[in-house]
Amino acid sequence: VQLVESGGGLVQAGGSLRLSCAASGSTFTITAMAWYRQAPGKQRELVAHINSEGGSTNYADSVKGRFAISRDIAKSTMYLQMNSLKPEDTAVYYCYAERKIYYDGSWVEYDYWGQGTPVTVSS
Repeated sequence: VQLVESGGGLVQAGGSLRLSCAASGSTFTITAMAWYRQAPGKQRELVAHINSEGGSTNYADSVKGRFAISRDIAKSTMYLQMNSLKPEDTAVYYCYAERKIYYDGSWVEYDYWGQGTPVTVSS
């Protein structure tokens, strides 16, 4: 599975951005996807998570009510709509995918990451 993010950039506080993550390869075995972010000098943190069917989502408290994660399974693409952006949202945003396959009597999990797309929110 390969993941490619796009949509990052520079935006003023209060503005919006939409990130995309295009998956290719064995996408039919992806069980869940998520967006993470890493700000300078900080650890990578989970922003939002969505299950394989797209019916269950979870958000970090810091983005609840402002960000929305979604998936277009037919296009193998995940999105992150970011509204009311704040300077503290500045970070490199990474796409993550979890893939599970049944092999030799047990489930094996694989994790995949995109290369990251930078988001800068100016005050």
